[in-house]
Amino acid sequence: MKFQEGKIDGVECRNLTQYKDHRGWLTEVFRQDELNGYDPALCYISLTLPGVTRGPHEHKEQTDWFVFTGPGEFEIHLWDNRENSATYGHCQTLVAGDDCPTRVIVPPGVVHGYKNVSDVPGLVVNCPDRLFAGWNRSEPVDEIRHEDDENTSFLIASPKMR
Repeated sequence: MKFQEGKIDGVECRNLTQYKDHRGWLTEVFRQDELNGYDPALCYISLTLPGVTRGPHEHKEQTDWFVFTGPGEFEIHLWDNRENSATYGHCQTLVAGDDCPTRVIVPPGVVHGYKNVSDVPGLVVNCPDRLFAGWNRSEPVDEIRHEDDENTSFLIASPKMR
């Protein structure tokens, strides 16, 4: 499938504010008054080494609530794979992290992945609305792993490290 660059319905990218003082900084991940019905079920943090890619994959039911604040810079890739979406076939790429703290909400059916394009390990927070592997880790994992398909249309190119 050939994708065209453009915004994707249901994906929300929002620059975050860092409140800085002599101790460092603080960034709000989410506020209850901004959730608009979203109900996080889990929160985790991951560390991605320089040059490493995570994904691309998609979820059938899960919405991801990613927060990229640094350290590190990430190139984030999104593809609308939902046939009933007004933006089906669109792809979107953005850079977020240390230089541009950003929250990215990814709805089910939107393929997504990211690459650490900096020369330092990078941290990412995710607050999905589903438990990984369900309650007590007793259910199938809601994930279609396109990175395991050598013929995938969802490719994250290897840009030069920033």
